[in-house]
Amino acid sequence: MMRSVKTGLAIALTLTCGVQHAPSFAQDRGHMAQSDAPVDLVHPLVGTANDGQTFPIAGVPFAMSDWTPETRPDETKCIAPYYYNDARISGFRGSHFLSGSCAQDYGSFTVMPLRDATKLTPAERASAFSHSTEHATPYRYSVDLADSGIHAEMTGTLHSGILEFRYPTDANSATIVLQSNLRLGENRVDIDAAHGEITGSNPVYRIYAGNGQPAGFSGHAVLQIDAPIRSFGTFNVAVDRSIGPGISWMGGNTPVGAYVTVDLPPDHIVRVRIGTSFVSVDEARHNLQAEIPTWNFDTIADRAKAAWQQQLGRISIAGNHADRTVFYTALYHASLVPRTFSDVSGTYPRFADGTHIEHTAGTYYDDYSVWDTFRAVHPLYTILDPQRDSAMVESLILKGEQGGFLPIFPAWNSYTSEMIGDHIAAIVTDAYIKGIRGFDTASAWRLIYQNATVTPPRDQYVLGKGRRALDDYSALGYIPLENPVRDAFHKGEQVSRTLEYAYDDFVVGELAAALGHTAEAAAMHKRSANWHNVLDPETGFARGRHRDGTWDSPFDPTKPYHYITEGLPYQYTFFVPQDVPGLIAAVGGNAAFVEKLDGLFDGGFYNHGNEPSHHIAYLYNFAGAPAQTQRRVHDALLANYKDGPGGYTGNDDAGQMSAWYVFSALGFYPVTPGTPQYQIGTPRFDHMTLHLPGGKALHINAPGAEAGSIYVRSVSLNGKPLHRWYLLHSEIVNGGTLDFTMASKPPVASASPAQ
Repeated sequence: MMRSVKTGLAIALTLTCGVQHAPSFAQDRGHMAQSDAPVDLVHPLVGTANDGQTFPIAGVPFAMSDWTPETRPDETKCIAPYYYNDARISGFRGSHFLSGSCAQDYGSFTVMPLRDATKLTPAERASAFSHSTEHATPYRYSVDLADSGIHAEMTGTLHSGILEFRYPTDANSATIVLQSNLRLGENRVDIDAAHGEITGSNPVYRIYAGNGQPAGFSGHAVLQIDAPIRSFGTFNVAVDRSIGPGISWMGGNTPVGAYVTVDLPPDHIVRVRIGTSFVSVDEARHNLQAEIPTWNFDTIADRAKAAWQQQLGRISIAGNHADRTVFYTALYHASLVPRTFSDVSGTYPRFADGTHIEHTAGTYYDDYSVWDTFRAVHPLYTILDPQRDSAMVESLILKGEQGGFLPIFPAWNSYTSEMIGDHIAAIVTDAYIKGIRGFDTASAWRLIYQNATVTPPRDQYVLGKGRRALDDYSALGYIPLENPVRDAFHKGEQVSRTLEYAYDDFVVGELAAALGHTAEAAAMHKRSANWHNVLDPETGFARGRHRDGTWDSPFDPTKPYHYITEGLPYQYTFFVPQDVPGLIAAVGGNAAFVEKLDGLFDGGFYNHGNEPSHHIAYLYNFAGAPAQTQRRVHDALLANYKDGPGGYTGNDDAGQMSAWYVFSALGFYPVTPGTPQYQIGTPRFDHMTLHLPGGKALHINAPGAEAGSIYVRSVSLNGKPLHRWYLLHSEIVNGGTLDFTMASKPPVASASPAQ
């Protein structure tokens, strides 16, 4: 999605200025519990510096609220809660920031332990910390707060969190703060001293389409403390930083908070537990009671560890290669969102109308970074966790039913129209084509076909419903430069929209064919050839086109243009995943296609830090040059993924960067979601196993891969040679043995192209 070019690190805040002078990340790793278990190989701090936009989350996979240290104390767009190079922690947040993105946090609350109630606002209460005392795992985070001497730990469940604070021996009392991170609207906190509880509500407001309008629901929190409250008060962050001792509630249109003070027990440890909900304070309390009925921190942390071990243990890697850490950290990052949005009881705010409450018997998910995750994140779920993928697809269909149109990029349970394309069609079709059921297929088809053929009324369109510029696309077969596409966050970008709509039309056609809608399948497959209309035959590149059919000039495919999304014409020329053979023919055949690909990579125009490039290395397969795919994929694996805070070269975008690594390290990648094919690349490890549903397993053997033999001489499945450069979904999920014969040098002649 929209790039954050070091956004978080470029903003100077009084709270967080300065660079932490601490031991290196490699040294810090020695403080973490190490084992061969995948969960203990994850380094959640990867991607928290430079452009990764990740943040260390301690809890369970796909949780409603992500428990994280906070070094940036608000819900500003494009600012993650935590950055590695910040020097001070202002609290511990139950965050809803879309991991790896340039979106916003929303409905969040922050907890901070203090020695007294004299400094309550984020800037005042923030404490210095050292990375040498910071221990981050997927299931447990701890750090020493240098200014107060308090040792803090946290872990989480699906809807709740528990934090443990160990105070120094010279402390007599403990003060706990709960603050709303309000962005817009009216928030409130209340204290019930008799029951040892603070509650709060933080309203959610939209950005992108409908910017500034209420989403109709709030983030709600219930904090309970394990000691009798001695005194309490409330405060307002913005209004003279006022403190109201003895006042049990506060509200307003600026962030408010509450604090309670308790006497320290003999062990000097104070624990708080917090339930969260998007429905009500009562549901937040119910979630907390259901998930954390105990004050035993270690019990909850152990459960979180077990949940992550189950998720990460779906893939095992033999040996002790250092890049196993990169792999499992990537799998961790690909297992965070879409987030659970429904409560333990099944209640959740109605999509695009959060004032009404719906109920599900399963799990309702939200925060889909669709433009990113249709490529590899959701295809990964179809293999590793098809049951969850089915629930995620059903959640998308529910959004369409409740809102009237399928959303383009559903986040904070609202329409956003944040990016281009209409790729929910790809997510749904990919699941259906691969045999995943458990969702309303008839409703899915109706909504997908409606998105592809109907523009909603103007008052709905401006709020994010429907494909942008569908009228011109349908009439002309492309979106002309004269159409500015004003009603979008990403305005213009006409060529990229045309290319992506053509792919979307293809997957709509595939679903239509699978469901027996013959006429609609033919129409959509015909329209999927619209990519031809923005491929300039003279230059062989995607290029802006006017309404009269003439091409934009001057033109240089290596330069950015307003009609290309977050990239170059050179990159977007290769976004024809539905018809790569047709693209090869259009640019002059295999040799010319390989030469064009080489020009992209060798000229420095490949950008792995953004999604439009992610499939490109695999396209050599189609032109009979699989060795080039293998070399380019291997180079990308090593160049763009490191074990360190700056380990990602671009926004992780809800796990898409990470999912690319997971797939590519396994040795195959879904170039065309919506079809059952995965292009073969080059495995990163010698021996891997996919532990599949139903007790099946796929054993992947590539001896020599770790030692530098990156070229594939041959592939066999269950002892039978594969004479093609792709795998079928059924071949993967049915299990068996996939054997690669590896070599350190490419073969003299490549094998036949993939079909």
